[in-house]
Amino acid sequence: MKTHPAKKILIAVDESLNSSRAVDYVARILGSYRDVSCELLHVMQEPEEDFFLTREDRDKWFDGQRAKMEGILEESRERLIRAGFAANRVRTRLSVRRCPTVSGCILDETADEGFDALVLGRKGVSAKEEFLFGSVSSGIIRHAKRMAVWVVN
Repeated sequence: MKTHPAKKILIAVDESLNSSRAVDYVARILGSYRDVSCELLHVMQEPEEDFFLTREDRDKWFDGQRAKMEGILEESRERLIRAGFAANRVRTRLSVRRCPTVSGCILDETADEGFDALVLGRKGVSAKEEFLFGSVSSGIIRHAKRMAVWVVN
């Protein structure tokens, strides 16, 4: 019997409905496969130093954002486990960093990790907004290397 190497899937998570759909999609499609592991990642952008008036304001904002995203990551993890993923095959990671672009930071987080696919939800931005600011999914599609990219609508 031929064996296949385990597959590693990265799911980029934020608080959007399409991000939640991406988690559900992976759960539905891959939940019954025993040789697939998932990592749920959220990249929290660190604002510029002068964005907040005081250090306390900055710390309060960080604590609130971190708590909210840790809750979303854990809830997403539980959904994957309920769908059939082994608990030891689902990890979460919250990365806080300065990001010129969110897509660039997500791709930086995948470097040397050997992911087979990156899954993310498509944010609903208008054509004008995408032209002016770009979109995370478009940036990842343009710059991802050596992995499949699944964009869930």
